[in-house]
Amino acid sequence: MRVGKLEIASELYTFIDTQVLDGLDFNSEQIWEGFADILTKLGAKNQELVSKRDVLQQKLDAFYSSLKGKEFDAKAQKEFLQSIGYLENICEDFMICTANVDDEISQIAAPQLVVPADNARYVLNAANARWGSLFDVLYGTDVIEQTPPFNTTNSYNPKRGEKVFAFCFAFLDEIAPLQKGSFSDVIKIELVDNTPVFSLQNGTQTRLEDGSIFAGYQKKDTQLSSLLFKHHSLHVILVLDKTSSIGAQNALGLSDVMLEAALSAIVDCEDSVACVDVNDKVKIYRNWLGLMLGDLQSTFTNRDKVIHRKLNDDKHFYAPNASELCLSGRVLLLNRNVGIHMYTDIVQYDGASIPEGFLDAFVVTLCALHDLSSKKKLKNSTKGSVYIIKPKCHGSEEVAFVCELFDAIEQLLGLKQFTIKMGIMDEERRTSVNLKNTIEKAKERVFFINTGFLDRTGDEIHSIMQLGAVMPKEEIKKEQWLQGYEDQNIDVGLHVGFFGIAQVGKGMWTMPDLMHDMIKTKIAHPLSGANTAWVPSPTAAVLHALHYHKVDVKALQLMMQKTPRQSLDAILNPAMLRTKLSTQEIQDEITNNIQSILGYVVRWVDQGIGCSKVPDINDVALMEDRATLRISSQHVANWLYHSIVTHEQVLQTLQAMAKVVDAQNAGDPNYKNMASNFDESLAFTAACDLVFEGAKQPNGYTEFILHKRRLQAKARYM
Repeated sequence: MRVGKLEIASELYTFIDTQVLDGLDFNSEQIWEGFADILTKLGAKNQELVSKRDVLQQKLDAFYSSLKGKEFDAKAQKEFLQSIGYLENICEDFMICTANVDDEISQIAAPQLVVPADNARYVLNAANARWGSLFDVLYGTDVIEQTPPFNTTNSYNPKRGEKVFAFCFAFLDEIAPLQKGSFSDVIKIELVDNTPVFSLQNGTQTRLEDGSIFAGYQKKDTQLSSLLFKHHSLHVILVLDKTSSIGAQNALGLSDVMLEAALSAIVDCEDSVACVDVNDKVKIYRNWLGLMLGDLQSTFTNRDKVIHRKLNDDKHFYAPNASELCLSGRVLLLNRNVGIHMYTDIVQYDGASIPEGFLDAFVVTLCALHDLSSKKKLKNSTKGSVYIIKPKCHGSEEVAFVCELFDAIEQLLGLKQFTIKMGIMDEERRTSVNLKNTIEKAKERVFFINTGFLDRTGDEIHSIMQLGAVMPKEEIKKEQWLQGYEDQNIDVGLHVGFFGIAQVGKGMWTMPDLMHDMIKTKIAHPLSGANTAWVPSPTAAVLHALHYHKVDVKALQLMMQKTPRQSLDAILNPAMLRTKLSTQEIQDEITNNIQSILGYVVRWVDQGIGCSKVPDINDVALMEDRATLRISSQHVANWLYHSIVTHEQVLQTLQAMAKVVDAQNAGDPNYKNMASNFDESLAFTAACDLVFEGAKQPNGYTEFILHKRRLQAKARYM
């Protein structure tokens, strides 16, 4: 479909015309002509910024190549980075002033989900993850030991149930202590003058030690059916029903403890999806539109049972003063667009591909106009904001450019300036070393900064590719630069005014089946001062929410604002290999990396799955997306480049691991074996490309190779 200088894929044009614009005061020609104007104004600048990355990398390569084999000179590196404009002069002090940020971002510390935008079922699951059953999560995961007599069985195991009750009563005693006794002693709760009174087994009555934690209640046929607590700004519901099978197991009739879990979710159009053509793109946009309209639904079969899923309604309570209290039943939805390096021919301008991020920001905001409408029942943003996370920006110049793009889209759609809020992924080296300057460019829009070990390390390896061989991945995690990077993200965020306005986030827990381990370790994220961290599932969100009850992140952030800023020296200290590795250690490292690469790529290329649980070399399921692929492929490419491993050794390992991955996927009827014909397998070819061409890929990104092979697979199989 042609509109002026634009050639628009008919599927996209029809979707916008018949579905997105339905009910809006725009027509197709009007909005597409406006979009063309944005491309005219900003399209060339996008390409200039992408090209500048290549120029800077060439300069980095020349500099680091000159240092190879010499003692590393941190002072010379810093002076060089400043001389080429890679390291910017630090800007003057400022405070962010982002307005109209929803409470889920600005006021409450809580878990955050990331969900692929192309799967309506998963998207709805994430959107409804605001509330979760602590009973179900404890009973169904390894948080409660799985040894007899406490193991899960085909029917309800009361011994395991006792463990669940004990855990929940201890949790309630911690967040809402009674003046006397324990919640395990309570046999009845009554409201006296709109205040809960607890009757204990010994006949005494008691109240909450801190009455302010009581936030509301529900009644059913004049009987108290739930009690609502509020602790560290998160709600907890005690569900009371002695007639239920679970409630009958205890004297109180406690049938569940519902936690307010994930408060926000990133609907991801980037690293967790395999989106290569107009059909993929429209599917993603259609799901986002359904969320913004509030009518997204999905019907599927699970264990021979047909399930219909839609967005949850709000929850209604009586406040302590008996007035009505409404709590959202859904998370706040954010959208992650693609980076500025991605181009698409779904829309062409003067016969050329356009920046895909322009299209994402335009369509995502256009769909969000429905949410901004006062007519909508199930609101996403109650403050009238649109939340877009922009990944893989390199430094302040690129973030400033994205703000220009958002300005232009707001003008086109008649929105107030700064309606579009910007999340900044601190995952590229040039952003990390210029973080304060980068945030300053978006000080009226920024609502989020987040670290990501995988992408950040992938970019680190690529940036210093010429310097020498890097450490094994597990050793890199222990290095000074990585801890400095994580600390600086929080430190800079708090020092420029994120407290009470924006999120400082931490990365993903990647082992969705190992919840016992997550409970033990992920508390480190709120303890670091981060007011959100990524979790891989609603189940994990419920459990991680417990950490935000244990840690008063607001109080911690207030204290941390007074600490001095971190130095850049740690971040600029590269994780180079300093000890000689044994032959076995080298082989183990590349085996681990290559199995991970193949396990992810084969699903991406052959089946279009951008995020899933992928078994590692030890058959531990890991939640993986393209960030995993970036670090693994860059690591092998680095060792190849510096002759730690040979081409033949890597190829042999690829072939051996292909057989392992084939066996791990033997139960998947849609799976296509790689080892039966290496030359014909597009997935195996893609994995080889990622490794053997990894040193040449722009910034170590994997998208270009993946897209090429996925398009070939679609042409072959569909």
